[in-house]
Amino acid sequence: MRHRWLPAWACALVLGACSPAAPPQPAPGDAPPARRIITLSPHLAELVFAAGAGDRLVGVVEFSDYPPAARQLPRVGDAFRVDYEAVTALKPDLLLAWTSGNAPETLARLRQLGLRVVALEPADLADIAGQLVTIGALTGTRALAEAAAAGFRARLAALAGHAARGPPLSVFLQLSEQPYYTVTDRHFAGQGLRLCGGDNVFGALPGLTAIVSVESILDAAPQVIIATDMHAAGPGPLAGWRTWPALPAVRAGNLFLVDADLLARPGPRLLDGIEAICTRLDEARARLRPGG
Repeated sequence: MRHRWLPAWACALVLGACSPAAPPQPAPGDAPPARRIITLSPHLAELVFAAGAGDRLVGVVEFSDYPPAARQLPRVGDAFRVDYEAVTALKPDLLLAWTSGNAPETLARLRQLGLRVVALEPADLADIAGQLVTIGALTGTRALAEAAAAGFRARLAALAGHAARGPPLSVFLQLSEQPYYTVTDRHFAGQGLRLCGGDNVFGALPGLTAIVSVESILDAAPQVIIATDMHAAGPGPLAGWRTWPALPAVRAGNLFLVDADLLARPGPRLLDGIEAICTRLDEARARLRPGG
């Protein structure tokens, strides 16, 4: 399960780093509030619900599973394929797309069918709040969306002070093993790691995600290893590291799991994942203190 999930996410993010510029977007006030919405990425469904417009959703893509109400909605495809007949049958007046995650030719085809497509592309954590406001303007739920955005910004500001709580720690953030995928400082999870006072050992690599070797991880000698957990059966994503007892993270017992769902999607729950990282780093600092 973990391996099937990761490549789709990682590939979409890597493509996003080199995607062509999106066509100009219509201003939210250019059309009446949307009443029948389809989202073309799981995180966009989460954003629509958070913006107070979940009752306007009529279709989503695979893996749109949060909030639970999203699981009951008709599917119109997945990250790589859109069923155009299913889309048109739902008679949407707005499709929300993800510039990095949806192929340009898919969005062009939807527009050729006469459908209104608005593509959103968050570049950093603060953009998530702005997208809540944009969705509120598109759907006529501005007050609810602005309240949600304000709550997001307040939580983000609180997290921004976390790095000052202790010394920085070198961290390897493991999205999957065999091969080892990780993130750079440009990735949302990498940005969150910095907020928590983590020094990403692969943060300076190009792009958003990267495949790294065991040898490069051992050479980096991280003080902490955090792996994403998809609750799969088996020994777990951290088990292999215990064969390297001299690795600082292993020697200190600083091997931690964070729920992959909380770090995979640029939506409000991403802050839950970042808070979990901050908590793990606080635990790691306690263990590394003299007498800890």
